[in-house]
Amino acid sequence: MQPVCYFVIPCYNESEVLPISAPVLREKLSQLIADGRISENSRVLFVDDGSGDDTWKLIAAMHKADRRFTGVKLAHNVGEQNAYYAGLAAAVKKADVMITMDCDLQDDINAVDEMLDRFAEGYEIVFGVRRRRDEDPAIQRLSSAAFYRLMQLLKTDLIREHSQYRLMSRRAVQELMEYPEVNLFLPALVMKLGLRHTVVLHDRHARAAGKSNYTPAKLVRLAVEAVTSFSTAPFAFLTGAAVFSGVLFLVFFIAGIISGARNGAFDVPMAVLGSVWLIAALLFAGLRILAEYVGKTYAESKRRPRYHIETELD
Repeated sequence: MQPVCYFVIPCYNESEVLPISAPVLREKLSQLIADGRISENSRVLFVDDGSGDDTWKLIAAMHKADRRFTGVKLAHNVGEQNAYYAGLAAAVKKADVMITMDCDLQDDINAVDEMLDRFAEGYEIVFGVRRRRDEDPAIQRLSSAAFYRLMQLLKTDLIREHSQYRLMSRRAVQELMEYPEVNLFLPALVMKLGLRHTVVLHDRHARAAGKSNYTPAKLVRLAVEAVTSFSTAPFAFLTGAAVFSGVLFLVFFIAGIISGARNGAFDVPMAVLGSVWLIAALLFAGLRILAEYVGKTYAESKRRPRYHIETELD
């Protein structure tokens, strides 16, 4: 019996992209059904993450014209990670396997065939990994390399060059739903499930239309989310800062003594001033890291819902 497959596609102000990506998704869904790879009950589920344009109108119109398109409209913008989570929570009620991907279809949709092959072999999770990303701007490629290097240094388990393009079985999604934290970074959280997984390589294409929602500010926030949600390594910075400050104090102190022995005058003002400013900078940096963890603890303690659904298509 063929598995019911749902494509879960978050959308935020994607009215320019949807008319281009929706036919591609429809064609891929039809091909997989015709090949007997997935059930005819499979669907494309769009999640409107509080868009301010005509994204939801387009989704509703597509659903009316073709029931293979369905959707969930969130009451307000909650961010990509929560939008993916909302889509998976809706899809897992009906699907045996779910494939998450971005609306711009920059990640090669034809890799889905191999993902389904790996699922048929018994893998619960299949990560789509970019073979190369020549179409991305140089600054984005450098930022990505720096991010993965940072995650490696902080001992956070991630699949390099994997973003959100992945296949998950119903079991994997059900176990993901058991994680209660509000601060989500799904690529690392999915790895924590510990289920049998593999990777499928694919090429990355240019965006079909519109502008990417991944602004530098959003990428920085996502990096902060990843670091503070899955690693306590930054706390070591406080210890290192304390040791460094102590060593620096000793250096200035000894230098002052040597200077006094040679010149008969210890340069106290400069030594004190330099030490004070350096210690202040290190303390502020350490407190900023500590505040991030305290803030996340505060957010988790409130147990607020991740999102609210305004409308859900059948």
